[in-house]
Amino acid sequence: MRKLILLSAGLLSLVAVGAAGKTFQIDPAHSAVNFEVRYMMLSNVSGSFTDFGGTFDYDPEDPGKWQTSAEIQAASINTGNGDRDDHLRSADFFAVEQHPTLSFRSTGLKKVGDDHELHGELTILDTTRPVVLDLELVGEMPDPRTGGTRMAWEATGTIDRKDFGMTWSRALDGGGLVVGDEIDIELAIQGVAE
Repeated sequence: MRKLILLSAGLLSLVAVGAAGKTFQIDPAHSAVNFEVRYMMLSNVSGSFTDFGGTFDYDPEDPGKWQTSAEIQAASINTGNGDRDDHLRSADFFAVEQHPTLSFRSTGLKKVGDDHELHGELTILDTTRPVVLDLELVGEMPDPRTGGTRMAWEATGTIDRKDFGMTWSRALDGGGLVVGDEIDIELAIQGVAE
């Protein structure tokens, strides 16, 4: 899940961001939550979650006030293979009947040179761990359809699935595992503010 997104993530309890700041509702129709994982040490399998939502606050005059929170429905996982998706929904991986959602809540935004790091807490299988995502603010512009403002951002990062208690795999005869531990995450998010 090297190009993921965060995940991420749980519903946001927002704080006021001031007169210049806006609260954006994530637009799932124009956003993507993608992941990638090594399979049999040979190639990567990619997939996405198709059912997610959340909000983010952004103040261009004070990026430090950035706040975001999102929730992903685990059962919406889609790798393009029904049998694999059913396995991923099972107790071996996401256990969607017991743990229907994944969530993300930001804890801070840090400027690193010309770039930003989005710090937050990711919850999978009811286990919460800190994560850091590389964040790129793509842009903001008027939305002619709604009359509001549309903003886009992208975030990438890597997590270790074992940190969240997701340990299923099988050893290969030649060494290595059927399913890699590192998940690359890639988020491409658009939000709309009135």
